[in-house]
Amino acid sequence: MARLHEYQGKAALRDHGIEVPRSGVARSADEAASIAREMGGAVVVKIQAWTTGRAALGGVKMADTPAQARAHAGAMLGMRIGNFPVTELLIEEKLDIARELFVSLTIDDAARRPMVLLSLEGGTGIEDRAEAVHRLAVHVSTGIDRAALEAALAGSTIDEGRRGAVAEAIVKIVETAAAIEARSLEVNPLVITGDGRVMAADCRVTVDDYAVFRHPELGIEIARELDHPPTELERIAFRVEEADHRGTFYFARLPHSEDDPKLVGFHGAGGGGSMMSMDAVTNAGFTIANFTDTSGNPSSAKVYAAARIILSQPGLVGYFGSGSGVASQEQFWSAYGLAKAFFEVGLSIPAVIRLGGNSEDRAVEILNDACKELPAVVEGYRKDDTPQFCAERFRELVEASGDRLQGTTREVPAFVGKAGSLSVKIDRGTLWVDLDACDSGTTALVVRHSSGLLKDEGGKPAIALSDEELAGKDSELIACEVECRRVGKPVVFVDIPIEGLD
Repeated sequence: MARLHEYQGKAALRDHGIEVPRSGVARSADEAASIAREMGGAVVVKIQAWTTGRAALGGVKMADTPAQARAHAGAMLGMRIGNFPVTELLIEEKLDIARELFVSLTIDDAARRPMVLLSLEGGTGIEDRAEAVHRLAVHVSTGIDRAALEAALAGSTIDEGRRGAVAEAIVKIVETAAAIEARSLEVNPLVITGDGRVMAADCRVTVDDYAVFRHPELGIEIARELDHPPTELERIAFRVEEADHRGTFYFARLPHSEDDPKLVGFHGAGGGGSMMSMDAVTNAGFTIANFTDTSGNPSSAKVYAAARIILSQPGLVGYFGSGSGVASQEQFWSAYGLAKAFFEVGLSIPAVIRLGGNSEDRAVEILNDACKELPAVVEGYRKDDTPQFCAERFRELVEASGDRLQGTTREVPAFVGKAGSLSVKIDRGTLWVDLDACDSGTTALVVRHSSGLLKDEGGKPAIALSDEELAGKDSELIACEVECRRVGKPVVFVDIPIEGLD
């Protein structure tokens, strides 16, 4: 589920008729002071971070003057929440709060419908007051059960003259959630001010990933569940995923220090198997730099891109890949993508890859053979090799290596861009064939491994299909590249530059 910052959630609430405090977003201490000056009174300075307990972290401060707002902002900007820096602050008018309420809409999977949780005594300590929380059903077409809502308010100590405004605010919260396709929308607190206004003083919003494309107005960069604003690598990875529908690719940076002597890149396949594998490599004493998953029968190009992105993280001492052997996934396609990434960057740190599942024997053979000339040791394993076994073997290789990744630059063959080379545009890149290096035997080799995409024309490789038919065949062409390289004939190169890396 994609998350909104507080200021983004409040903008959505305001657009649907719910009153919110006057505010502005600051990205510098001077901006914070300027916004506070415009407010003309006391303000609250709040970090914008996807975490609970912001006040306890020093992320919520009161400021009576613009100078105080500037000082608080200077201390807050750059704060690290889970190793990710705070870059935005909400500068908001200080409210005179007379009463706090708690309103939370979530999707109740058991009831198979939205449900509103309502506490008329605020959200503090709500876990210990379950009996005082009202559960109000929401119909997907007609909205909240108004009779139940009015009954809950009628039994409360809220001033009778304000109950109508509170009910209307709750109705609008539900309408907001429906309009933006929120998976959850919590207003904590919904307040009644000293002058009788009903306002959303804070909020938390998550939006269904698959609905994000319908709501550009929300400003969500990445339709993924992250606990931090997206990093540049996460943006790069999401562009890869958006451009290639074959299988899934998920990349998330985890909290870590690049100076950690046990930092490893992680590449999983399938949720459950990935979780077990992360536990195994962590138990072996390593710190995981990222979580990555390529599953659902991904293309070789997508796995290649995932490996390149993982390896662009500095400070890695190893690359650990392991997941579950899912029924639809032919593992040799992943092996081709990994092998291409590894030899393109001249991998210098150990890699252990568990490729359990369909065609695992072929996958392990491809990976081991294609990577045998690399500076680093690359070992492939099967489903009967447990994640624990693989993690222990990985630990042995890392300890024997002692190497550390300081960044990778891919190697592009000299025949790329050279006059006389065969060059054809494909989806996401270009196919290159070194015609000058192709005698009759090499041409036969290229054609044999091209899955019918190339043909022998006068003793040289040539395109056998139309440009349109060839365009989406990057996986087959990567396979041809790797197979030619395995026998010492690196005459094929599939150039797939990754925006933001290359």
